[in-house]
Amino acid sequence: MVTASWYLILAAGLFTIGAVGLLVRRNPLIMFMCVELMLNAVNLTFITFGRELGDIGGQVSVFFVLVVAAAEVVVGLAIVVAINRRRPQATADDLSVLRG
Repeated sequence: MVTASWYLILAAGLFTIGAVGLLVRRNPLIMFMCVELMLNAVNLTFITFGRELGDIGGQVSVFFVLVVAAAEVVVGLAIVVAINRRRPQATADDLSVLRG
């Protein structure tokens, strides 16, 4: 039987992979994917604790995290598209391109 500790170990591993990817990579799309991976790891942790405590608060928290993640994707992808239109090979360090 799979216990809560297995889910928490999986969530910690996913969060670590996302954090390392965010710190190492300079491509904005990869960075957004790493942030999404980290948010999904947090969601898994919320669901695990909600299940163990018998509380619906974990599922409610996941709902709000998913709403924030969707808003982050919309705004983030708009910024990435604006940068890539001006410079196709842009990295995360090229945010000064957006200045008027």
